[in-house]
Amino acid sequence: MTGIRVAAPGEMPAIGELAREALALDAEEAPQLVARLAAPPEGRAWTALVTSGLEGVVFASTSSIPGVGHVDLLAVRPPARCRGLGRALVVAAEGWLREHGVREARLAANPPCYAWPGIDVRYTPAILLAESLGYERYRVAWNMTVDLAEYGARDASAGPPAARTGYAWGPSEEDDLARLAAAGATVRAAPPGGRDEVVAFARENWNDAWAWEAEHATGCHYAVRGGEILGFAAWGARPLWFGPMGTAESARGLGVGSVLLRRCLREMTAAGQRTAQIGWVGPLAFYAKTAGAWVERAFWLYNRSIP
Repeated sequence: MTGIRVAAPGEMPAIGELAREALALDAEEAPQLVARLAAPPEGRAWTALVTSGLEGVVFASTSSIPGVGHVDLLAVRPPARCRGLGRALVVAAEGWLREHGVREARLAANPPCYAWPGIDVRYTPAILLAESLGYERYRVAWNMTVDLAEYGARDASAGPPAARTGYAWGPSEEDDLARLAAAGATVRAAPPGGRDEVVAFARENWNDAWAWEAEHATGCHYAVRGGEILGFAAWGARPLWFGPMGTAESARGLGVGSVLLRRCLREMTAAGQRTAQIGWVGPLAFYAKTAGAWVERAFWLYNRSIP
């Protein structure tokens, strides 16, 4: 299809509004997602392709994995749907990826700078488009949600089961802080521009993606003992979401994660958020017990070979 072109840098605000109109489940944060995707890690090749009248947009990027690329975001305004624009944009993105040496295209997140883990299963048209183009589902990811008002209003000690989880609240923050103090550990905030040690800790113990997220997060906290970092937690690297969070193996069982999670949730509440999304969750029970979080969003990750 003709009429698809590379977006100009100055069009990003308009593309953000396009995304707000198109992404019904993510309208509130859609402009922030566009801004984040337009400022990826240094060295990542990426593009935003739009239709001539800005009816639709697709973001695509190359991965750190050789031969792999990603379709990061697809949005078409509701009045322009059912005209083949979504399909044309994905095909155009595949063409751009092919020109950059990609042989496997993924409709899945490209950490550390991404919109979602995959396609939210509630975006039925996107699921149908992916499968009609020959993409195959290869993984499922989950997000958990915290009601920050409910969390902030709870009693400081363990209480009755949270309504959505069936778990009683876990130990209070005071109990966890006392346990950390007994182990000689303290918790600190890591301000923007002052996170070199935390970034190095994340890179050494996990990967470059977590290090980038720790550096670019809105808020970041860490636990330390004797000059040694034991764990960290961050929020806002992916707009409005919590994560990543990690505790060194030697410090697990001290309550480091619980305290760091609570510090971040408190900041997210102070920033005006009503809920917090915990992305790509692994330990479901930990978040359910500590913050009353429940599984709310599921994502299907797709891929296919492009000749």
